[in-house]
Amino acid sequence: MKLHHLRPAEGATRPRKRVGRGKAAGQGKTAGRGTKGWGARHNPKLGFEGGQMPLQRRVPKLKGFTNPNRVEFAVVNVARLAEAFEAGAEVTPELLVARRIVRKGMPVKVLGQGDIDRALTVTAHAVSGSAREKIEQAGGSVTLLPG
Repeated sequence: MKLHHLRPAEGATRPRKRVGRGKAAGQGKTAGRGTKGWGARHNPKLGFEGGQMPLQRRVPKLKGFTNPNRVEFAVVNVARLAEAFEAGAEVTPELLVARRIVRKGMPVKVLGQGDIDRALTVTAHAVSGSAREKIEQAGGSVTLLPG
């Protein structure tokens, strides 16, 4: 079979409608455009909704701007770490993904909400100041990953 042998399945295509080709053709005279008016004489403007306020004008303009280079983090709070890990445990992004605390494919950031009462060795891509303070006060340590 060659490319020029390919054809659409039987009944998948319909012949093109030839409008304005006489009464017998079924779409003669006004060619399905009704009588008189803008729609009979012109192609309507793109986005024209028959005088209704068009979508382009109904929807407000977007304020501000979205940074295309923004880094989205998978966040985890120190309270969650305290619940999920025993004292002296080593916390890594891979382990957090394995335990379904964060989703995979995103860099991990540890935030300082809640309390931590055990020493953990935390390895993450980013750590907030308050989280670092709480982890170190509990006797743990923080290591930052590159990227």
